[in-house]
Amino acid sequence: MTRLANEHGALNLAQGFPNFPAPDLIKEAAIAAIRADVNQYAITWGSKRLREALSRKMQACYGMSVDPDTEITVTCGATEAMAAVLLALVDPGDEVVVFEPWYENYGPDAVLCGARPITVPLPIGEPLDLDRLARAFGPNTRAIILNTPNNPTGKVFDAEELAGIAALCQKHDVLAITDEIYEHIVYEGSHIPIATLPGMRERTITISGASKTYAITGWRIGTILAPPPLTAAIRKVHDFLTVGAPAPLQEAVATAMDELPRQYYADMAEAYRRRRDLLCGALVRAGFRLQPPQGAYYVLADYSELGHEDDVAFATRLVKEAGVATVPLSSFLSDPAASRMVRFAFCKTEPLLEEAAQRLLAFSTR
Repeated sequence: MTRLANEHGALNLAQGFPNFPAPDLIKEAAIAAIRADVNQYAITWGSKRLREALSRKMQACYGMSVDPDTEITVTCGATEAMAAVLLALVDPGDEVVVFEPWYENYGPDAVLCGARPITVPLPIGEPLDLDRLARAFGPNTRAIILNTPNNPTGKVFDAEELAGIAALCQKHDVLAITDEIYEHIVYEGSHIPIATLPGMRERTITISGASKTYAITGWRIGTILAPPPLTAAIRKVHDFLTVGAPAPLQEAVATAMDELPRQYYADMAEAYRRRRDLLCGALVRAGFRLQPPQGAYYVLADYSELGHEDDVAFATRLVKEAGVATVPLSSFLSDPAASRMVRFAFCKTEPLLEEAAQRLLAFSTR
């Protein structure tokens, strides 16, 4: 969709990267690290300074005590982190429970391990059906993948839902693999790492990264927190996948974690809330139906009032006729035919979102 947007000069609300600059502090720290000749390999599982900074951040934000030497691995983005975790901990014949719609990599990552994804519908704007989730667990279940705040639905799992998932993991001796890359972008409720729940610390692998929090999606700095025995296995796979993440950029992220005030995270979330409200209001006026997201920076919109074609055809038409690019929801589904929705990303400047709003309204009134 990005290529199609570029071809037609469309506004790119498809790919989830910000079009505004990262904080000056983190950019200057990267420049300083390069000038200081921090340009060779870091330790494969991450620079000591970044691991220690992340340990302090987890303690400050969530009260989690994490050993930087035995429980933290730095990867080339959260995408590599997920692949490394699954390749290290999931075997052929295992089953991995995945909520659907899912971020595109989860199902394929499980398949690469020889495992079978077991999908469970993730309702939009409704509580999780824990009874239906329980039926997805069985003797071959090895892990469940949990993404909160969720891409693409914007769902933030609440304490009751997380407790239900935790109970199932403990009952069936299942690992919880969590993708928490949007942890600081929450509008309703609060982000609760499932690793902080009773009985979950020893069976949870927490994946996150710097991409969304600091608007540096191109830097590819991901993180994995896991108990020492699981970390040891994950680090072996990570070493053979990528060796290590960029050394000077790790130093810059450590600086951001240590020096940016807590208010930075609150201000960032509030800025995203304004962007969410701007885009969601525009979409409703243009004839889309939607549930405003609770977190992350995407909104799913039903286009049934604007077209009857499949979501790929509609998204293509939207690029060509409205000049706005989206992602078809079928990208996140095992059954593409089930979708009449597209995903908009609002990690953009307000002027760009206002221009998109005008284009969408003009498209809907033709």
